Amino acid sequence: MAEASEKVRMRCRDIMTPNVRTAAGTMSIREVAAMMRDGDMGSVPVVEDGRLIGIATDRDIVVRAVAEGKDPETPVAEAMTREIFSVRPEDFVFEAIRMMGEKQVRRIPVVNADGSLAGIISMADVALETEDEREIAEALEDISTGSSFWSRK
Repeated sequence: MAEASEKVRMRCRDIMTPNVRTAAGTMSIREVAAMMRDGDMGSVPVVEDGRLIGIATDRDIVVRAVAEGKDPETPVAEAMTREIFSVRPEDFVFEAIRMMGEKQVRRIPVVNADGSLAGIISMADVALETEDEREIAEALEDISTGSSFWSRK
């Protein structure tokens, strides 16, 4: 039981991926898309003056840029998601899992009190570290069902 108790008390800083590649809001959609391709990433945090200001996803680029006929040199800030759901390094991991399910996202930025990006937590990080299959399954179900962000009016 002691091991299960330790897992429950894990903090976000314990499982987050630090040293995340980021983009500047002034970078072009083409540059960020190439960064995603080269890094095999589906999303890139966007920072300005060291602070997280948004997240650019491959879906943002398709839906908010390509489908709208924007030029590939358009700044990524015009297509990124500005509504950020984040956790703090000292938050418990279960808070990150809860938020992923509630907000239907697969990654949660970990942000310091000053707004700077400390790291990111993905469902893979949760799966590798928590080993709580029921909790992961419930979070994945929440992410995969219900009305998604993109279908909301």
